[in-house]
Amino acid sequence: MRLRRSTPGKGGYRRKGRGRGFSYHHADGAAVTDRAELDRIKALVIPPAWRDVWISDDPRGHIQAVGTDAAGRRQYRYHDVWRVKRDAAKFDHVLEVGERLPHIRKQVDADLHTRGFGRDRILAVAVRLLDVGCFRIGGEAYAAGEEGTFGLATLQREHVAVPRGTVRFCYPAKGGIERSVDVTDPDVGAVLRKLLRQDTGQEELLVYRDGRRWADVRSGDINAYLRDVGGIEISAKDFRTWHGTVLAARLLAREPRVTKRAVPRVMREVSEFLGNTPAVARASYVDPRVVDLYSGGVTIPKAATATRERSEAAVLELLADTSGR
Repeated sequence: MRLRRSTPGKGGYRRKGRGRGFSYHHADGAAVTDRAELDRIKALVIPPAWRDVWISDDPRGHIQAVGTDAAGRRQYRYHDVWRVKRDAAKFDHVLEVGERLPHIRKQVDADLHTRGFGRDRILAVAVRLLDVGCFRIGGEAYAAGEEGTFGLATLQREHVAVPRGTVRFCYPAKGGIERSVDVTDPDVGAVLRKLLRQDTGQEELLVYRDGRRWADVRSGDINAYLRDVGGIEISAKDFRTWHGTVLAARLLAREPRVTKRAVPRVMREVSEFLGNTPAVARASYVDPRVVDLYSGGVTIPKAATATRERSEAAVLELLADTSGR
């Protein structure tokens, strides 16, 4: 199917509350009454909590609906065909991120071993935590909103304890789930232990010295640092997707034989690691080619699952021939 580019806000339909449900209206205010169109809109499953909803009047539009969620973030419903193409490009990009990881880790290590509490050192702490703990980056709107949920950029001092040898995080994560993460990393532990002794005047955990004041780390700061040290467009979510893919590949390689039960079991383990659901893990954080290859009897070598570095190299090699790059 050949799609057409949508322009949200131009033409289309608007959603209005009506009793316990909704009605849908053309740009001129007339109600949408065509049963086929109403069925198509219903099939989009637009969350009831979305506000300022715009819906494409073109069944072949690449964006089918737009709305604002409870946290004030603009959200999109894409055409299924567009989503398949976009997901393929996303996972190809994540492979590029995997290739850049050794360089990124080298720079992060260098910044971690600088002195004081400068911006780059604290951002290096954040990226190391992304790399070993697979945190969501978090958003300021979610922490300040009714949800009161947190991610890496919005964690507060009360969410962390630093006993010797381990950094222990416990905080309300996305979906209101209480998440606990233990990170064993001496470099990160040393920086956070010293940082917690400082009278920063801030509730936030990750703060850095900016002249005479303390500034808190924002999610955009972390992504900007990643782009700078990685040399490519890269986000915190790319880290989670890469690690979800590698973990799935490692676990599938350890399966004694190909079975239908293995994939759901592996997705449960991946979801526990990432802090989401098996359905979300499979749909958004595990490259589908890993599962497809496993179903055909192809995995990374079992011996490669012994270390993270060997596993990552094996995944890159496994997926190299299937990449569209």
